[in-house]
Amino acid sequence: MDASTALTTAATVAPVNPGFGHFIAQSDAVGKFLLGVLVVMSVASWALIAAKGLTQYLRNKRSASFLDFFWNARSLDAVQAEISTHGARDPFSHLSAHALHAQAHHARHGAARLAEAGSANDFITRTIKKVLDEETTRLESGLTTLATIGATAPFVGLFGTVWGVYHALLAIGMSGAGTLDKVAGPVGEALIMTGIGLAVAIPAVIAYNAFNRGNRVFSARLDAFAYELHSFLTLGEAPGAAAQQGANVRPLKPATA
Repeated sequence: MDASTALTTAATVAPVNPGFGHFIAQSDAVGKFLLGVLVVMSVASWALIAAKGLTQYLRNKRSASFLDFFWNARSLDAVQAEISTHGARDPFSHLSAHALHAQAHHARHGAARLAEAGSANDFITRTIKKVLDEETTRLESGLTTLATIGATAPFVGLFGTVWGVYHALLAIGMSGAGTLDKVAGPVGEALIMTGIGLAVAIPAVIAYNAFNRGNRVFSARLDAFAYELHSFLTLGEAPGAAAQQGANVRPLKPATA
C-alpha cells in the first residue's frame, strides 16, 4: 500500500467528532424543523418575559405614585383633575377615573339607558366590576403563551431525541457496526434536543409562576382599593383608609356633581 492510499484510508476511517454542529449537519428535515420550533419558542418566551417584566415594574411604580397622591388629596375633584391632566396610566387611576365618571354621569343623567338602570350604587358597582375584569384580563395577557411553552417545549425536545435516536439506530444497523463507540456518539447527539427543550421550558415555567404570583398580589390590592373607593363614593368614607395611610392623611371630600 503506497503513502497516498494509506492517507486516503486513514481519512476515511478517521472518527467524526460528535457535537452540536455535527448533529445539526446530520439531521433531516424533521429534526431541523423541531429545532426551529424550539428556537421560536425560546425567542417568544424571552420576549414575553422582558416585556411583562418591564410592564410590571412600570405598573407598580405608577400605581404607588397614584395611591400616594390619592390618599393625600383634599377631595375627589383634585383626583379627577390629576387624572384629567396626566391620564390614567395605571390600574388604580383607571379604576378611579371610571368610578368617578360613573358617579358624575348617574348624578346628572340618572338611569337613561338599560346599562345605567338601578341606583347610583348599582351603577358604580357594575362599573367597578367591569374595570376589574378588564384589568385582570390585561394582567393575564401573555401568561397562556408562557404556560404553553413551558408545558410543550420538553415534549418537542423529547420528540426530537426519539426521532434522532431512531435514525441513528437505522444508520448503525445498515452499517453493521454495533460497537459502543458507534452507538454512543449518535445517541448522545440525539439527547441534545431534550436538553434544548428543557432549556426553553425552565425559564418559561419560572417566569410564569413569578408573574402569576405577582398578578395575584396586585389583584388583591386592586380589589381592596376598589372596595374602599366604592364605599367612599356611596357612603362618603373609605373603611381602613386612614389606618393604612396614617393619622396625617386628610380625609377625602366627595367630588362635586
